Amino acid sequence: MDKMNSRLLAFRLIIYTVISLCIMVGLLFLPAGTFDWWRAWVLIGVIAAGSLISELRLFPEHKDLIRERLKPPIQKGQPLADKIITLLMMLLFCGMFVFIALDVFRFHLMGRPGLFVSFAGLALLVAGWRIAYVALRENAFAALVVKSQGERGQTVIDSGVYGVVRHPMYAGAIPFFLGMPLWLESYAAVVLTVFLIFLLMLRIMIEEKFLRRELTGYDAYTNRVRYRLIPHVW
Repeated sequence: MDKMNSRLLAFRLIIYTVISLCIMVGLLFLPAGTFDWWRAWVLIGVIAAGSLISELRLFPEHKDLIRERLKPPIQKGQPLADKIITLLMMLLFCGMFVFIALDVFRFHLMGRPGLFVSFAGLALLVAGWRIAYVALRENAFAALVVKSQGERGQTVIDSGVYGVVRHPMYAGAIPFFLGMPLWLESYAAVVLTVFLIFLLMLRIMIEEKFLRRELTGYDAYTNRVRYRLIPHVW
């Protein structure tokens, strides 16, 4: 039975990944009006490879975490504020793909980054993905939404990257968000990313308020690890 459940979970994970990649392809190439966009194909390839590698490494030991992260973005027990912020972030993230394509092929609002800057964007993207993966591997309770996980025996995680900043997954998301438009050559979309990062910071404050109330030991953790996203900054 356990073997069958594992196979079903693996199948769900594969379907989820394929659907996510197909959505990205549609959001990028349909507004662009062409499939002849090699940088976008590289982006899709990097994300596909990163997803595959991450999933293969996580799957044997972190099945409960994978099940949790395959749940929908709106769930029972999730604070209303987090539901709103999550939906806004999803809409803005998807909209950024569309905006990048329109800017690169039609608007040309702020010019294009040079070769060095665009490849630096790709490096940021990969580094951000890596940071988020390391955080995910460290924290078995890294659910997709803000909620109490008492049924899973949730505890405060303060090891590894969680001993550096309190929200390392979000810290990884920032270079990912910034790197994507730089690699795809849209300075205007980098400006749009500022709004996405602002929503991310709002979500952190909502999450911390919830965890201080619901998770034993979280207050003490915030005293030990002072910074949320960037050491010595915030």
